[in-house]
Parts: sequence; C-alpha cells; structure tokens
Amino acid sequence: MRILRLAALASFALSSTLLAQIAAPAPAAKPAAAASGYNGTDDVLLKRMDDLLWYQKLGDIAEIDKAEYGGAPNPHVKNKKAPGATNPLIIHVYTFIPKNLDRSKKQPLIVYVHQGVHQSLDTTIDTHQLRELIQQGYTIVATDYRGSTGYGRGYYEAIDYGGLEVDDVYRGMQWMLARYSFLDPKRVGIIGWSHGGLITLMNIFAHPHDFAVAYAGVPVSDLVARLGYETEGYREIYSAPYHLGETVNEDIEEYRRRSPVNHAKELDTPLLIHTNTNDEDVNYLEVEHLIQALTFEKKKFEYKIYQDAPGGHYFNRMDTPLALESRHDVYVFLAGYLHPDHPVK
Repeated sequence: MRILRLAALASFALSSTLLAQIAAPAPAAKPAAAASGYNGTDDVLLKRMDDLLWYQKLGDIAEIDKAEYGGAPNPHVKNKKAPGATNPLIIHVYTFIPKNLDRSKKQPLIVYVHQGVHQSLDTTIDTHQLRELIQQGYTIVATDYRGSTGYGRGYYEAIDYGGLEVDDVYRGMQWMLARYSFLDPKRVGIIGWSHGGLITLMNIFAHPHDFAVAYAGVPVSDLVARLGYETEGYREIYSAPYHLGETVNEDIEEYRRRSPVNHAKELDTPLLIHTNTNDEDVNYLEVEHLIQALTFEKKKFEYKIYQDAPGGHYFNRMDTPLALESRHDVYVFLAGYLHPDHPVK
C-alpha cells in the first residue's frame, strides 16, 4: 500500500520543475540553505519520490527495505519536561540485501554513510557504488542520520554534527546485526565520502574494535581549518542555535572535539584514505593534516593522494576510467578483510 500511495503521489506531483530538481546533481559536502530558507514540505515530497527510484535502479539485484529505529533523544529540545521530550529520536534507515545471497552461512555487512551536511542517501549520487557493493555480495545498511534532508524541519534541525549523528550510524549497524542473524559481526566494514568520511572516521575512532575495515574518501577532517577557509555564510550555518550554537572562535575546543584529526591516536582499525589535490569542497590541506596526525601517532593505515584528478570532490564517484580504477582499489582493500562471496579481482 505504501508503494502504491507513493507512486500515486509521484504521478501527481512530478512536474518538469521537480524532475529537474531530482535530476540535478546534489551539492557536495556543504550544508543546504539555512533553516530560514528551508522548505520541509518540498523536501519530504522529493525524498519520497527518490525512494521509489531505489526499487527501479537496484530492485533487480537487491531486496530493499526502509525502516526506523530509536536514536538518542534530541538534545536541542528546549523544554526537557514536555511530554515526549526525552523520547528516542526516530532514525531512518535503508537496507539492501543481495537477492542471491547465501543466508545459510555468515555474511559481511557494509555500513554506508551518505555524504553531505543536511543531505541524505540519494539515487543520483549513491546508486553506482551501492550496485557495485551488492554485486560483490555485501549486505548494506545506510542510515539517514539526524539532520538529513527528506524528513521535515524537525529532523533537519535535530542535527548534531560530529556528535550524535555518529552515534546514529553506529546504532544502525547494531540494529542491522540484531535484525539479521546471517550477518557476521566480525566482518563489518564502514565507508563514506566527504561528510560521510568524517562520520566513518569518528565511528572507527570511537569503536575501534567493532569494525573490521574502513574507507574514507575525501573526508572532512579538520573543522577548525575548514571554517577558516570557508565563507562567512557557511560558518553561520554551524553557529546556528539548532546546530553547534557557537562560532569556532567562541568555542574552538568543541570544533576540535568533532574533528577526526584530533582523534588520530585512537585509530585501531584497518583504514584506507583517498584525497584529491584539486578538491573544490574538502580542501586537500584538511586530509593532509589527518595523514600527518596518523603518521605522527605511528598508526598503520593506507592512503593515496590523487594529483588534480578530473572531477574534483567527486573524482572517484563518477564513471570515468580513473574513478572505476579508484573504486576497484577500494573494493580490493575492503575484500581483504570482509571476504564477500564475489570479490572483485
């Protein structure tokens, strides 16, 4: 019934304007417009239509579901004594299970973290990577953590950058393992690009023995540096009352606490990092700081710096020969620890 209802809604609402919005590439890791310009109604409608596309694009190879689980309460609630103020925040999650998966034996799990502040899992950006992972035999869980778009203003403003959004993704992994007995808790990988790379890094730093392997592509790594080279409008989004609430100048330690570069000593998970010197969003200097910090702490990790790779921030999420080669390297790295049924050669 839900699918039929959404299909009817999509059929009614898909004007040429909305189609253009869906087809247009999403912005990179930079936040959407501030809440004053945020239209939650349109956002929810577009999200529901995009959800339909998952079945069209991946339904041939995967069993697809969307569900919810409980996260930590929203810390931005002003009146903590109001009814329901301390209830768990409802977190939205996608699951993709290969149709040909042998469930009679233990199988690996990939935690896929979507990119972008105030964005969400998106068929325009994420479909190709998910298809490639599913074809290798990976089950995937992908959380639209608090602050993601597509669920109205309340969810949008529940954002907790580098904080509870990290916990939301970790709880999604735990929820998935509890839900499906064929998944192997010792073969869990986590991957993400851009802001998803930050959440990936913060998860393995906070839970170093719960993940077998991790990949961080062009990850946001140093918020203090980032807020230094970004525009004033970008900085204002972070200091909004529903966000961090203070500028980096007013509370530099809080920004450091939410930056992967300041947790390098906590790495104890096999990690691969990719970055690009001409990245127009996550400046190379951020990832360079992370690489330097991990090296200083004498951590074992792998990384590759691409020199002016075409595509900038999206260089290995495209369908160019270089992008396919780069993703192949990522998949080989993951398979060395997760051992899927159909690893790439």
